[in-house]
Amino acid sequence: MIEINLLPGSGKKSRGRAAGAGFSAAFAGAFARVKDPYLLGAVVAPLVALSIVGLLWFTQQQREKSLIQKEQKAVQDSTRYATVVAEKRKAEAQRDSVLRQVNIIKAIDEDRFIWSHIMDEVSRALPAYTWVTAIGQTSKVVSPAAAPDSASTAAPTAATPGTAAANDTTKKVVAAAGVDTIIVKPTLTFMVKGNTVDIQALTRFMRFLETSPFIANVALAKTTPVVVEGNQVTEFELTADYELPDPAAVRRVPFTLSGR
Repeated sequence: MIEINLLPGSGKKSRGRAAGAGFSAAFAGAFARVKDPYLLGAVVAPLVALSIVGLLWFTQQQREKSLIQKEQKAVQDSTRYATVVAEKRKAEAQRDSVLRQVNIIKAIDEDRFIWSHIMDEVSRALPAYTWVTAIGQTSKVVSPAAAPDSASTAAPTAATPGTAAANDTTKKVVAAAGVDTIIVKPTLTFMVKGNTVDIQALTRFMRFLETSPFIANVALAKTTPVVVEGNQVTEFELTADYELPDPAAVRRVPFTLSGR
């Protein structure tokens, strides 16, 4: 028997719908067979865990590559600048050593004319009918000593004849370019002996000495009546300290010698 299909394509459509319906039915049947939720969680959990582990592994690999590149760059920079840093530190050490020596020399240079200032101020303050018989240092004479590994050094006072007596020390800090040099200087004390025929002249003498920017703490040690060339006079002894004046009170002039 011969059958003729008067609707072309209807058979294909029926077959496609039949295949799709069969796949959906099979998928629905598979899910229908999985009734236990714990079994479903046991299947899904490893898949999620593997995905997370893979993501973390990929992130760590990228981070490791970035850190390795930064490390290589840092090692190259360190190698490149190691010599420069070493030379810089060596130059700074030499600079600090030279500055400390210059500061010590400068501090010692400031003390060269101590006794010139003292004698000049005594002569300037000396009143009439009063004369000086002796001037001497009463504080301890200290020799210069430099400590190479520290900033502390000792600078001497003027080395002049006189009796040595222990006295408290004072410190002076000289700063230059960030280098602090501590100069330890004993306080210079001295005595002035003389004679006067007028006790009021002695009082004026002490007052004039106190007004000097180089002399401080003037005190009368003793007075003794004596006879000099048949005349009654008063022998006195004064004690005083030398102090560094205010820089504004000191006038510096160049010292030159003319050659012939």
